[in-house]
Amino acid sequence: MPGKFEVKKATNGQYMFNLKAGNGEVILTSETYESKDGCLNGVESVRKNSAQDARFDRRTSKNGKPYFALTAGNGQDIGRSEMYESKASMEKGIRSVMRNAPEAKLVESAGA
Repeated sequence: MPGKFEVKKATNGQYMFNLKAGNGEVILTSETYESKDGCLNGVESVRKNSAQDARFDRRTSKNGKPYFALTAGNGQDIGRSEMYESKASMEKGIRSVMRNAPEAKLVESAGA
């Protein structure tokens, strides 16, 4: 089953999206956007930038857990992963984004 982008309205009234793998697991979460159009532009930016390994910024959280951020050409974060237990798991997450994002369908939640 292919991945999908789920666009929804956040509790603060802004918009956000999650990229989910075919198994339904969230593999990337966006920042919030003031407008729906801005959010949809973010989805397109993920599609475009996820093909380039160099756009994945591998990071370590304050508690020592690895995670990644997908960045745009201007260096801004487009989305972030969950915290992983190991670097190997994080790398699997990156590969999943690279595999799922380009062809993921767009789904809007009710109220989005």
